[in-house]
Amino acid sequence: MVLIKTEKEIETMAQGGKILAGIMQELEKKVKPGISTKELDKAAEGLVLKYGGKCSFKNYQKFPACLCVSVNQEVVHGVPSDKIILKEGDIVSLDLGLFYKGFHTDMAITLGVGLISPEAQRLIKTTKKAMKRGIKKMLPGNTLGDVGNSIQRYVEAQGFGIIRDLCGHGIGREIHEEPQVLNYGKRHKGLKIKQGMVLCLEPMVSEGSYELIKSENNFAYETADGLLSCHFEHTIAILKNGVKILTSLDDSI
Repeated sequence: MVLIKTEKEIETMAQGGKILAGIMQELEKKVKPGISTKELDKAAEGLVLKYGGKCSFKNYQKFPACLCVSVNQEVVHGVPSDKIILKEGDIVSLDLGLFYKGFHTDMAITLGVGLISPEAQRLIKTTKKAMKRGIKKMLPGNTLGDVGNSIQRYVEAQGFGIIRDLCGHGIGREIHEEPQVLNYGKRHKGLKIKQGMVLCLEPMVSEGSYELIKSENNFAYETADGLLSCHFEHTIAILKNGVKILTSLDDSI
């Protein structure tokens, strides 16, 4: 069942989303060669508590941290560790959920660590642009197939793979709600988008094959071919005549 949010509920989620966007901006400044992924997690949790929120992911399905930190071939759910030190040329995805005033919001970004390769830069740029194209299709009357198709066509035209085994989701009082929001699909197929839906759109793009394996820690997913992966995510509210990006400081992507 897809839960429709009231204007007041969307307002509350927008408050949390703005806090989350601000926290992510702070974390972005800390991503440099030499920092451990555990340090980033500690910083994230400190900021979440500072702003009166709770970590959505910590202890969710036994996940041990506040922040998912996925490095290079890791697609999502990377577990922070003192032993994982970011180095020049890495790319890293930060995925953070915030529980605030009874509602969750969810956001992810991928960043280069120091100087990265031109191909890694292109992967990040493509994934971010794919998310932007998907958001533009998230209008009342369109379908989730329209959204996924827009993302898939753009990503594959750039020569990259779109991850199929993971997807976006509805969000609200629970961190994961119906529906599933796929990053591939056919136009005019799938669930019709309605005013009041709040959805997390999160394209995950691979440098090579879209096939995945589970990592040794049993939380993270990695590309099966070991090539780079990129992940962006925003929490989006569907309004009468458009969308509102809740996880943004100024409603921009």
